[in-house]
Amino acid sequence: MNLTSSRQNAHESSSDCLIVAVSQKKLEGTAAQLDQRLNGRLSAAIDSKDVATRMGETSILLTPELNTARLLLVGSGKSSTIQAADFRKLHINAMKRLRKMPINEASSALTELSVEGKDSAWNYQQAILAFDYAAYQYSATKTIKKPASIHSITLHAEADETIQKKADGVAAGVLRARELGNLPPNICTPEYLGQIAAEIAELNDSASLELLDQDQMKALGMGALLGVAQGSANLPCLIVLKYLPNADQKPVVLVGKGITFDTGGISLKAGKGMHEMKYDMGGAAAMLGTFEACVRQSLDHNLIAIVPAVENMPDGKAYRPGDVLTSMSGTTIEVLNTDAEGRLILCDALSYAERFDPEILIDAATLTGACVVALGKHATGLMTDDDELAAALLSAGESTLDRAWRLPLWDAYQTQLDTPYADVANVGGAAAGCITAG
Repeated sequence: MNLTSSRQNAHESSSDCLIVAVSQKKLEGTAAQLDQRLNGRLSAAIDSKDVATRMGETSILLTPELNTARLLLVGSGKSSTIQAADFRKLHINAMKRLRKMPINEASSALTELSVEGKDSAWNYQQAILAFDYAAYQYSATKTIKKPASIHSITLHAEADETIQKKADGVAAGVLRARELGNLPPNICTPEYLGQIAAEIAELNDSASLELLDQDQMKALGMGALLGVAQGSANLPCLIVLKYLPNADQKPVVLVGKGITFDTGGISLKAGKGMHEMKYDMGGAAAMLGTFEACVRQSLDHNLIAIVPAVENMPDGKAYRPGDVLTSMSGTTIEVLNTDAEGRLILCDALSYAERFDPEILIDAATLTGACVVALGKHATGLMTDDDELAAALLSAGESTLDRAWRLPLWDAYQTQLDTPYADVANVGGAAAGCITAG
């Protein structure tokens, strides 16, 4: 989707369709100006209930007397100031309607809305992200019989080059993460993730890629990661993407769990829903997408993304419950459940990350369903012993409408991982399952 800005007054725009917000109370901004040019036809349509004004509802009004052929009217509710989540909802609903219309391009005046606690730069960036999100349609392994004809939207807003570059970079990163997650596991293998990492490294001269193979990881002592990988015909790799525009600066290091498919290993999962285990590389997808978003913006900060890419399968060589693995740090781990594999590959990746002396280290993973039990699907579990970092991540989540909730990392939970046969066990029981995993 091509999304650009224009400083032209929205009511004077020329396009196949102009997207405008209409309130349940009083028409304001572009809607009021259009109503005047239409001699009150818009307000009359609202009064007659031909145009819906409830939050997120959409209506079409043909306007042959204007430069734009039709208006896509999106209800913004009763208040003159809307919530951030509603702002996103308006754009997503507008795009869903646009995709069904026989038009090639459109323009939008939705960025003029007043959003509580947000400024015009936030409005512009979130408008691009919401439109791009709703325009996405998976097609890598599927024939789209009736593809949407809409391919470009002009946002009527003042957006400088920096804001545009940031919005485009984040949108590209989000798209990358979603597409990787949606690909089937016979395509999105550990090797494929390495190929995608190579593509991302080509986006910026300050970016580079190092791929560690099985032998190199064995030499480093990554027994936990390799233990998980040994049951699969698809060989593991450790992806290390580097973006180093500043020679003397400590990097931010991102680590993402890359289990490209998780059967559960010998502790085999139930068949129902197992196809969704292709999403067990969600942490890797998120970190690769984040890295891409940053390098596309040419951010002035060193960044490293580390992805342990592995498949967890149950063949004759697979690791089993009762095995004791030795991690890169020298810690021995008794395997009580082979379906608790994410923490095993991550502990070696995190040990490897220490060599970069990171300023900040952030690890993302679909680590355990226990987190969904605890928080549902509306919040991400956040664990850290750094209060300042926790506050920054929680604030970022609020700003991007991708919220997190902090969970404790008290030493008391460590006792649940005690075992007589190794330094730690890889599971700590049902109680506080996501915390002991962390």
